Amino acid sequence: MAEYKRPETPQEYQRNFPPKKPLMNTSEAYYESARCLYCYDAPCMDACPTHIDIPLFIKQINTGNVKGAAATIYDSNWLGNACGKVCPTEQLCEGSCVYTEQDMKPLQIGRLQNFATEAVMQAKTNLFKPGPDNGRRVAIVGAGPAGIACACELRVLGYSVEIFEAKALPTGLTVYGTAPYKITNEEALRENEYLQHQLGYTVHYNHPIQNAAQFAELEKQFDAVFLGLGLGATAQLNIPGEELPGVVGAVEFVEELRMKQHAFHVPERVVVIGGGNTAVDAASESARMGAQSVHLVYRRTKADMGAYDFEYATALAAGVQGVFEASPLRIEGENKASGVTFSRPDGSEFHLPADLVIKGTGQAKQGALLAHLPNISTDAKGRVVVDAAYQTTRPGYFAAGDMVNGGAEVVNAAYEGKLAAQGIHQWIQNKNT
Repeated sequence: MAEYKRPETPQEYQRNFPPKKPLMNTSEAYYESARCLYCYDAPCMDACPTHIDIPLFIKQINTGNVKGAAATIYDSNWLGNACGKVCPTEQLCEGSCVYTEQDMKPLQIGRLQNFATEAVMQAKTNLFKPGPDNGRRVAIVGAGPAGIACACELRVLGYSVEIFEAKALPTGLTVYGTAPYKITNEEALRENEYLQHQLGYTVHYNHPIQNAAQFAELEKQFDAVFLGLGLGATAQLNIPGEELPGVVGAVEFVEELRMKQHAFHVPERVVVIGGGNTAVDAASESARMGAQSVHLVYRRTKADMGAYDFEYATALAAGVQGVFEASPLRIEGENKASGVTFSRPDGSEFHLPADLVIKGTGQAKQGALLAHLPNISTDAKGRVVVDAAYQTTRPGYFAAGDMVNGGAEVVNAAYEGKLAAQGIHQWIQNKNT
């Protein structure tokens, strides 16, 4: 029996995807910030990939300096609002809060971060301005978290920046690939608008850079090129029946849901293959879109899952059923997928009927695109190799985010994009001295 009814209207869609971290009001933020112990060693800061001064911004909120709190956050993380919503804070800053050692509820750092950043965005408070124009230009390929963070940092350093984005909207997986209960489309886009209005970087939408001639043109026009392309399409299972209609990748599934929302139809029986966070999100979203049965099937044990425990718990609460130690053998069906046959470690087989099969099996690397840049080295896993300044093995080309780290969190991409901008700045300075 489904836990959720199929949404038919925007209101029903929103009801099925209530915010995981609802916005605090002023009183809630005051009392929650008062709980902070301002630890001298700040384990929450160490756990944050961008190393935001968390005790400082919480103290600023508690003393009524919300603008200062937002500035503290953005000084370290250009995607401060998005990260407050989509970060696995349970694993990072909040997971390191000293209250957890006393079996007490950790400080709600993500929600406090949202409170401060939402306040300045709603008030249209100007916190930043571009640095003096230094006459240098940088091209950024990809308007995801790494690209946006790189653009913001470069503008502060005085560079002219143009972003070339293949899709119609910015922020990458934040808007295209994140579960709707973590961040809405409007929230993801609003932060980019807020930053772009103050810092003045240009974004060319529906403008993919995908061949050698286009890269050569960028090299002529710009002093450096930053690659923030993320990962590619969902990786193949390489099993019979994978090409059937009714078989989709988890990333592609989430993107279509995010774009169509209540108009997106999810059939009654769904099988999701995989054990990572994207697979779990796709399963949870399927249930919230009214599917009567949703099975999440993983080839190893629950303990081996890549997904966070709290993400899996969210899926279970939505009505998802977990099946472990089962590997897909083939997808059944003639003109359309009708189910999946799995094998157990003991060699036995079982069948799950399905009107939709979702592959949450990770994403392919950008090998086809990188073939147009032959001097860029990749490692054995297909990740772009960079040095400490995030420069690739092709001079003048820098890269960060998922195509370098292989697929991490939004906060990692934002941090790496910022560091890459500093690397670009140092490289251009050294080149012209």
